[in-house]
Amino acid sequence: MYSIAQKILFALNPETAHELSLDFMGAAERLHLLKPFVKTVPAQPVEVMGLTFPNPVGLAAGLDKNGDYFNALGQLGFGFIEIGTITPVSQPGNPEPRLFRLVDEQAIINRMGFNNKGVAHLVEQVKRRRYNGVLGINIGKNKVTPEENALSDYEKCMDAVYDCADYIAVNISSPNTPGLRNLQFGELFDQLLKGIKNKQAALAEQYGKYVPVAVKIAPDMTDEELESVVETLVANNIDAVIATNTTVGREGVENSTHVDEAGGLSGAPLTEKSTLVIKKLAKLLDGKMPIIGVGGIMDGEDAAAKIAAGASLVQLYSGFIYRGPELISESVKAIKVAKSVVSD
Repeated sequence: MYSIAQKILFALNPETAHELSLDFMGAAERLHLLKPFVKTVPAQPVEVMGLTFPNPVGLAAGLDKNGDYFNALGQLGFGFIEIGTITPVSQPGNPEPRLFRLVDEQAIINRMGFNNKGVAHLVEQVKRRRYNGVLGINIGKNKVTPEENALSDYEKCMDAVYDCADYIAVNISSPNTPGLRNLQFGELFDQLLKGIKNKQAALAEQYGKYVPVAVKIAPDMTDEELESVVETLVANNIDAVIATNTTVGREGVENSTHVDEAGGLSGAPLTEKSTLVIKKLAKLLDGKMPIIGVGGIMDGEDAAAKIAAGASLVQLYSGFIYRGPELISESVKAIKVAKSVVSD
């Protein structure tokens, strides 16, 4: 069924297809018409960040920026869903066109630019939660906010979402907001994380519960930069690291008609690069914090490879666009098989 729907959707403008498919899915869930068409995903509980995930396969941030569709997406079998990236106030994002399919390469280039309706809208949507899995909320800064004032935006988002999030993901690695990736390095990074941890502690006391914070990093770092990032994450007791965001590299898509489009590249060309970052992270972290692996998971083997490299959980995005819901159960099963082989 998904292959038929994909042919129709891929004939449309990518952003139009994205909105139509989510609108259709959302309506089907509200009318109780979605679940009968979805295969049951086997349970495979895993404990990460003090949370119990029904299975280790989640949906990455970016597909449901405003929290409008997570209840429907949750019925597809994801063990966790990450909504966002959300910013304190709404913003339109970058001018269209800003989303490009590279079908031959099974890839996507996007330069959306944190287009979203603002954190207040997302919180209202989460109040209608019917999804029973783990819900992460990914937060970022508004484009007009200077780098030196970024902490204020993250704090505003944390204030708004803390009581309704199972975990919070801090996005400092999108290539589509000018200057955002600069927040990953040096004193600016350290001060940002200190501020975020202070806010987390204050909110934990206010609400009487601890909501973990994960930080999402870019794949385009030197070994020295990655080592510095790990030192800062560990020093600030961050709860998890998400690796990786999209890449600004264009390896593997050199012959595409869209190769010169600005933005982050995701999908199959990111598979090996992301997995290599996870492997390096695992060695540097040496068990000090869990890794959530994302980037180029196009089949079950890719998901299992992320786990083998050192990830505790994985997230889908572009692979889900190209493969549909079957990729969820395929990935869960592949991870289970890989883990059983290791344990034997």
